[in-house]
Amino acid sequence: MEGGGFVAASKVNIYEGRVTAFVICTCLIAASGGLLFGYDLGISGGVTSMEPFLKKFFPSVLEQQSKASQTENQYCKFDSQLLTLFTSSLYLAALVASFFASIVTRIFGRKISMLAGGLAFLIGSILNGVAMNIGVLIFGRLLLGVGVGFANQSVPVYLSEMAPASIRGALNIGFQMAITIGILAAGLINYGTAKIEGGWGWRLSLILAVVPAVVMTAGSYLLPDTPNSILQRGQPEKARQMLQKVRGTQHVDAEFQDLLDATEAAKKVDHPWTNILQPRYRPQLVLCILIPFFQQLTGINVVMFYAPVLFKTLGFGDDASLMSAVISGIVNVLATMVSIYSVDKFGRRVLFLEGGAQMFIFQIAIGTMIAVRFGVNGDGELSRWDANILLLFICAYVAAFAWSWGPLGWLVPSEICPLEIRPAGQGINVAVNMIFTFIIGQVFLSMLCHMKFGLFFFFAGFVVIMTVFVYYFLPETKNVPIEEINQVWKQHWFWGKYIPDEAIIGLSRNDEGRDT
Repeated sequence: MEGGGFVAASKVNIYEGRVTAFVICTCLIAASGGLLFGYDLGISGGVTSMEPFLKKFFPSVLEQQSKASQTENQYCKFDSQLLTLFTSSLYLAALVASFFASIVTRIFGRKISMLAGGLAFLIGSILNGVAMNIGVLIFGRLLLGVGVGFANQSVPVYLSEMAPASIRGALNIGFQMAITIGILAAGLINYGTAKIEGGWGWRLSLILAVVPAVVMTAGSYLLPDTPNSILQRGQPEKARQMLQKVRGTQHVDAEFQDLLDATEAAKKVDHPWTNILQPRYRPQLVLCILIPFFQQLTGINVVMFYAPVLFKTLGFGDDASLMSAVISGIVNVLATMVSIYSVDKFGRRVLFLEGGAQMFIFQIAIGTMIAVRFGVNGDGELSRWDANILLLFICAYVAAFAWSWGPLGWLVPSEICPLEIRPAGQGINVAVNMIFTFIIGQVFLSMLCHMKFGLFFFFAGFVVIMTVFVYYFLPETKNVPIEEINQVWKQHWFWGKYIPDEAIIGLSRNDEGRDT
C-alpha cells in the first residue's frame, strides 16, 4: 500500500512574483495572534501553582496538598475539578466562539475576525487581573476563550492566503512561533511574579495578558485583508491590487484567475457547514477533525499548561518547578525555529513522522522513570540527578512536538481546504482542538492521580496511531498553491476517488499549456 503520496511539480501552476517585505511584515503582525493562545497556555499552570492564588480562590486545593504531603502520594496533590475548570473553561468558550468566528471570517473578512478576538482577550485579561471572586475570574477566562477562538480561527487562514506557496509553511508557522514565545514569556513572568512579596504577583501575571491582546488588536487594525477574502466579498479590482502588492509584481493574471475560479465555486455554496459534509470534501473534513484531535492527544498540553504543577507534583521545589517550565519553554521556541527552516524544504510529512517517533520514545522514557521512582502508590522522591534527567526527557519530547505536531497541526488544516469551505474547515479545526484541550485540561490532574505514570504510556499509544495515520493518509502539500490543493487530493491513493474532475482549479489551463 502506498504512503501519503506527493504531487508532481509539473501538475500545478507556478505563479509569478517574489517574496516581498510587505507580505513578510503583514504575516509577522498577523502571526502575533498566537501570542494570545501561548501566553495563556504558559500563564495558567504557573498561576495555579502559586500559593496566594490558591489561598484566595481554591483553598481546598491547599488543604489537599497538605494531606498529600502527609500521605506521600505525589500523584494526587492538585486533583481538584474546580481548579481544572479555571484552566479549561477558556477552551470551552473558544470552542463556541470558533463557530461564530467562522461566520464572521467568511462574511466580514479575516481582519475583522482577528480584531474581534484581540478586543475580547483584552477585556478578559483586565477582568482576570482585578478579579475578587471566582465568578469574575471564570467570566474573564471565558472572554479570553472568545479571543482565542476568534484568533485561532482567522490567523492561520490569513497566513495561508497571504503567503506565496514557496514559503507558505514557514510564514504560517509564525503563528506557532508566536504561541511558543507567549508560553516562554509567561514562564519567565511567572518565575518573577512568584517572588513578589505581599501575595499579589499572580495578579500581575494575569493582567499582563493585556500586552499580547494590545499587539493583536492594534496589529489587526493596521493589517490589510487577504486578496482571497476581498474577492469573496465582491471587490475584484481591490483584490487584484492587493495581490499585486503582496506578490511584488503586476503580472498576477494566472494566480488571480485561480482566485476568481475559487470565488465562483465559493459563491455556489450558501451553507459551507452543510457543504463540507458532501463526499467531495471528505478528505478535508476528516483531516480537519483528526489532526487537531491527534494534536491534543500527543499529551503536549499536559506539559505546557500544567508544567509548573507537573514539576511540583514530581518533587521539584517551587522555584525549580517554575524554572523547569521556563527551560522547556526555551526548547519549545528553538525547536519551532527548526520547523520554520525545514517545513518548506523537507515537507510536512517528514516532520510529522520524525516528530511522532521521537515523541513516542521520550514519552515511554518519562513514564518509565516516573514508574521506577514513584511506583504505583506515589511514594518516592527525585534526586537532583533524577530531576535533571527527567527534565532532559521532557525537553526532548517538547522539541519533537514543536517541530512537528505543534506548528503542523495549525498549518495543514488551514491550507488543505478550498475557498468555499475554508472558514468552515478552520472552524472545525479550532472547535475540535478546543474540545479536546478542554477535556484534557479538565481531566488531566484527575487522570494523573488515578492513572499515575501510566498516563504517559496512554499518550504514547496515541502517538503511534497518529503517526501511522499520517504515513498512509496525509499527502504532501509543500510548494502547492493554496487554490490548487485539490490536485494533491485527486492523486492520492485513497482520497482521489472523492474528488471530482471539476474540482481541480487550473487543470484546463495546465492541459492547454502542455498541449502547446
